[in-house]
Amino acid sequence: MIVLFRALTYATLFIGLLLVFLPFRILEQAGVAPPAEIGAMQIAGMLVIVAGAALAIASILTFTFVGKGTPAPFDPPRQLVVAGPYRWVRNPMYIGAGLILAGAALYHQSLALLAYLGVMALIIHLFVALYEEPTLRRMFGQDYEAYCGSVHRWLPRRV
Repeated sequence: MIVLFRALTYATLFIGLLLVFLPFRILEQAGVAPPAEIGAMQIAGMLVIVAGAALAIASILTFTFVGKGTPAPFDPPRQLVVAGPYRWVRNPMYIGAGLILAGAALYHQSLALLAYLGVMALIIHLFVALYEEPTLRRMFGQDYEAYCGSVHRWLPRRV
């Protein structure tokens, strides 16, 4: 239960800062007001946000219960996670976060949020390629190599 508490704490801090606080500050600085009415773009944005949130939550729970760790780099999983959403793509948590930002950009029809998503995507990609994957290779060796050989980093594999 303690690992679940830690995972939820770290996820809340990550979500709160990168997916709520900063996007609202960006919208505020860009002068983007909430939509006056809910139209097709807002509904589409909400659907993308819900899909991204579901993917991120499923990823966090899989990390916690299967990997016995958290999404935080300083408190990683103790076991290699290849179950749940990780069966189809190696980084579903980041993809979920990206979908949340894309949905928010669509909802608010904001190019500023779309630019923020682009910057975040680049930073996350560099973090994954330069830190996360080398660390996982050291931790899990051949098992991780085999996983990388069968599951793509960003695009879901065909079922």
